[in-house]
Amino acid sequence: MAAGAGGVSLFAEEAGEGSARAPALVLAHGLTATRRYVVHGSKVLQRAGHRIVSYDARGHGDSGPAPDRRAYGYPDLVADLGAVLDERRLDRVVLVGTSMGAATTLAYALEHPDRVAALVQITPAHLGLPQTDPGELARWDALADGLERGGVEGFMRAYGDPPVEPRFRGLIDEAIRQRISRHRHPAAVADALRVVPRSTAFEGVLALAQVAVPTLIVASRDELDPEHPYEVSRLYAEHIEGAELTSEEPGASPLAWRGAQLSRAILGFLARAAVAA
Repeated sequence: MAAGAGGVSLFAEEAGEGSARAPALVLAHGLTATRRYVVHGSKVLQRAGHRIVSYDARGHGDSGPAPDRRAYGYPDLVADLGAVLDERRLDRVVLVGTSMGAATTLAYALEHPDRVAALVQITPAHLGLPQTDPGELARWDALADGLERGGVEGFMRAYGDPPVEPRFRGLIDEAIRQRISRHRHPAAVADALRVVPRSTAFEGVLALAQVAVPTLIVASRDELDPEHPYEVSRLYAEHIEGAELTSEEPGASPLAWRGAQLSRAILGFLARAAVAA
């Protein structure tokens, strides 16, 4: 366990040993996910000699809920990340974040560039600013209400059919169902669903231009992952100086969903950028 900001109890775990040539990697997951949904159980990174620290965001997975139902914004998530680094005595790390975790790690890198050796942004969902579209916000609220009142099945009813080709819907439906079932405090996840989309992580493309560490962006094609638009990843690559952009080939399953292949892409990036602890 680790103590997050405001005394929140965060569940964290480690694998691998690390070395001067293999910096520690800290993994941050997306909204409604858990620590298992960054490299999806792959051991490629630890077998390559890296120390891997993964943790469940406040209210998610095995972590405790926030003391205030409103305390799930990006400032809270960034403070939690810093608390994990301090508790694990990690001075300079590679931050690997997916979706909500991508925004969290990027915001942390902007605030503490001296503690970030490199940044991996997996399927970023937005440009750091709060959502303002009433329809989108109503959908987040409906998902929260469904989870709060009806558990996993309530969430699935609110989610409806995944916005992909019919042949992929069963696979994605089952993956979402499994992910939502992993939370000890589903009411806390519902609170996060209401707060995170309304929170500011960083100030748009102007902030992206201020990122000063080597950065890899892992995009997904819109056919299978429209909730993480390829165009957002392209804008990250355009505005972050020297950033690399990678993705699966058109028609293939998303690279972000394939833990071993994703891990190898991260290793290749770290080697090309000559990232050391």
